[in-house]
Amino acid sequence: MKKVALVAILMIASLSAKAQSYVGFLTDNYSGVNSVISNPANIADSRFKTDINLIGASGFLANDYVGVGYSDLISSDFDFDRDANLMLTDNNNFSGNVDILGPSFMFNIGKKSSIAIFTRARSFVTGNEFNGESIDDLDDSIDESQDFLVDEGDFFASGHGWAEVGVTYAQELWNKDEHFLKAGLSLKYLKGFGNAYGSGRNVTIDYDADGATLPDNSTIGTLESTGDLIYGRADDYDDDNYDYEVPDANGFGFDLGFVYEWRPNYEDYVVTGADGEKTVMKDKNKYKLKFGLSLTDVGSVNYKAGLVDIYNINNTITQEDYDNIEDSDDLQNLYTFTEATEDLKAGLPTALHFNADWNIKNHFYLNFNTDLSMRSAGENNQRVANVFSLTPRFESKWFSFYLPFSSYQYSGMQIGAGLRAGPLYIGSGSLISTFTRNEIQGADVYAGLKVPVYYGQPKDSDGDGIPNKEDGCPKKAGPIENNGCPWGDTDGDSVLDNEDQCPDEAGPVENNGCPWVDSDGDSILDNEDQCPDEVGPAENNGCPWADSDGDAVLDKDDECPNEMGTVANKGCPEPVVTAEVQKSLNEYAKTILFNTGRSTLKDESTPVLVDIIGILNEYPNANFTIEGHTDSIGSEATNQKLSEKRAQAVLQFLINGGISPSRLTAIGYGESKPIATNMYKDGRQKNRRVEINLAQ
Repeated sequence: MKKVALVAILMIASLSAKAQSYVGFLTDNYSGVNSVISNPANIADSRFKTDINLIGASGFLANDYVGVGYSDLISSDFDFDRDANLMLTDNNNFSGNVDILGPSFMFNIGKKSSIAIFTRARSFVTGNEFNGESIDDLDDSIDESQDFLVDEGDFFASGHGWAEVGVTYAQELWNKDEHFLKAGLSLKYLKGFGNAYGSGRNVTIDYDADGATLPDNSTIGTLESTGDLIYGRADDYDDDNYDYEVPDANGFGFDLGFVYEWRPNYEDYVVTGADGEKTVMKDKNKYKLKFGLSLTDVGSVNYKAGLVDIYNINNTITQEDYDNIEDSDDLQNLYTFTEATEDLKAGLPTALHFNADWNIKNHFYLNFNTDLSMRSAGENNQRVANVFSLTPRFESKWFSFYLPFSSYQYSGMQIGAGLRAGPLYIGSGSLISTFTRNEIQGADVYAGLKVPVYYGQPKDSDGDGIPNKEDGCPKKAGPIENNGCPWGDTDGDSVLDNEDQCPDEAGPVENNGCPWVDSDGDSILDNEDQCPDEVGPAENNGCPWADSDGDAVLDKDDECPNEMGTVANKGCPEPVVTAEVQKSLNEYAKTILFNTGRSTLKDESTPVLVDIIGILNEYPNANFTIEGHTDSIGSEATNQKLSEKRAQAVLQFLINGGISPSRLTAIGYGESKPIATNMYKDGRQKNRRVEINLAQ
């Protein structure tokens, strides 16, 4: 039995959403103007003065409906029914795309900004949610003897081709120490070349092998179907003479992206010119980690006056009706048909991209990239795949090599390889998988030519980090602060002028090349003067004598320099005459004996007085009074006079013993201050006494 013409065509178109461009190459820091495809921020602070893409093309095809071995595919006797392996599910998909990057270029418009202009032609075929099992049943013919049910439900398929002319502007936003951020925006004018889509809504087909009885009582199969089939296209596709005209289709789109770089060794990439201005090396990758986030292909193309055919297939037809279907006119006779003219909006394959790049060491990198579709399945939407890629690469100015490992949403793991060699870039995200897997479900390839103009390292003949054009001594290494010339030694004191504070006067290293002076004029040079700003004697190392404890006795004369004292006691604190000392003096004084009725001292009193002199010498700053006392025997006048003479006798003995007269006072009290009664002998003896007291 013949295929159902239109139904079969639509249902065989089981589609996926896995189109990718230039897999691996776009992770390269030297991809130049091509890098705006994935993130428009990439061209700011790039390795290029300018980059011109002459032509580049990328093609991709993938599916989860059928797998074919490479050896079978290239065999001259390849047979699809025999060699292909069908993977039938109720949700099969396939996809194809072509992406051509035409003449495009980028250049810098300042130290922080870059601009790119690009041309691009693209075509997508995408779709999803097709029942592969049903497609297989309808592929060749229907077994008229068997009942079957096709429960297709909703499905979508679309194809779109368009051209882009875009302008990209990228700008550094933040460059502070180890942190760097840049952003970019691409604005695109879109010109549609062609668009068509097909979809089904709640489609079911129920075949009953003996559903109808003929007049001769024989039976014939019937097909009971439900749902709607929709076919939309630009009106140029309806030209029966195949005289193609560019449709009236235009639109706009944009891409937006940001890139952050972590530069822990940023100082290694900063160059200071002879004028002191600092610039960052443009020819070097400066990051350890780089993160990119971008949203691409936001927009759509509007096709004016497109055509949309809708078949409502809620009907039951016989096997004979089915066999007689040859074209769309036959379908219109069997099903309810409506046709409308309306504008068709073809949505771009909007996607969110996240990229992380790790500079492992020197020229070796590891890149992680994700592409996430932002478009839902729809009648006229194009969708990219949800893809996760891990790409190790070797990267240098004139050569790079990539080895991408990618996991696609439908076709699974793919391993590819690619390289860039000067103006040529070529590769595939599935190269290794294609030749090593038993079944090929997808393949891609890309190639292109460009004219790169890289930033170069300025010539530095003497290797001092200063370009020759800014170096005052290009053949002799020297510091930037001396215009690239080595430092001299004008005064010949072995201290270079950059460290010599007196470059015209010879001086020692320890004085920064200056001769020693005598700042305070005390005849001691500053290198030997411990107090170069204060006059002081040589014996005190040029410092004035200090009085550390503030007792008016200079430290050099102060026997107690850290303890306040008196001048008389050589800067030490005076001993305190305690009550115990006072008592001891008076105990001694009680033993001073005089000849009876006279003021002369007895000889046995001499040792006592000597001990008293010793005690007084312990308190050199203390003054004492020597008091004479008598009993009441005799006249009061006689006793008064006797007490004074006896006090004077003791005073004179003490003076003769070395006690300063200024410290002593002699007073006679006669019988006026008895300490006992004079009625008895013992009391009178106690009253005849001499006392030595601390002067008040």
